[in-house]
Amino acid sequence: MGRTIALSGSASGIGRTLAELLRERGDEVIGIDLKDAEVIADLGTPEGRSAAVAAVLERCGGRLDAVVACAGVAHPTPLAVTVNYFGAVALLDGLRGALAAAERPRAAVVGSIAGTQGVLEDVVRACLDDDEPAALAAADKAVENNMGLMLYPSSKSAVEQWLRARSVSAEWAGAGIPLNAIAPGIVKTPMTEPLFADAGMVEVMNEAVPMPLNGHSDPIVIAEALAWLISPANTHMAGQIIYVDGGAEATLRGPSVF
Repeated sequence: MGRTIALSGSASGIGRTLAELLRERGDEVIGIDLKDAEVIADLGTPEGRSAAVAAVLERCGGRLDAVVACAGVAHPTPLAVTVNYFGAVALLDGLRGALAAAERPRAAVVGSIAGTQGVLEDVVRACLDDDEPAALAAADKAVENNMGLMLYPSSKSAVEQWLRARSVSAEWAGAGIPLNAIAPGIVKTPMTEPLFADAGMVEVMNEAVPMPLNGHSDPIVIAEALAWLISPANTHMAGQIIYVDGGAEATLRGPSVF
């Protein structure tokens, strides 16, 4: 019997590939995106997030087997913070009750290897304090100071830290809801296509994110990992950030993190 799964970012890239994979397996996917989805909503705004949650709850009848927060942007602007952090958190928090109503609920977030790199501490702190105005002010300041490129890793670090803290809480682990993340390395998607078109940028990417195991990945690699993470087979993983990155995290951080 198929499961009902809410998936943000379903119209392109990893999200689209995951949606296709799940539907092929017989699941009902409630896609959320700016276009070409069951629920059309902008997760970059508070109003869009509330509308997305309400629309998903109406479609699923208040019961969801899984939620995947996949929507993300890499723009060096405050949008990276509003979508990647506040959009993901609002979706997961807003649909947690529907997950709790299911027999074997699961939840996942798409993080990034970038979350292990340099971040803007004021942006991360404002996110974790759930202070969106402060986060946006700090993001605007970063752009003014030509540090907009650090907003993407900051947003991913923040959402991964949020996940680590929330995953073991009474509302998540205590309610029987595994909450984990897949952190990809460099994936060949529409979001990264412009980067691959620039030979110089490819060199920069390879230096920043070395992937000794099979190099840059296709979206299906990440989709398959997410599909397992939200499957009933995953019964005891909580708060894990799983690096599906060709060995980049192990190369960059080595054994010192332990």
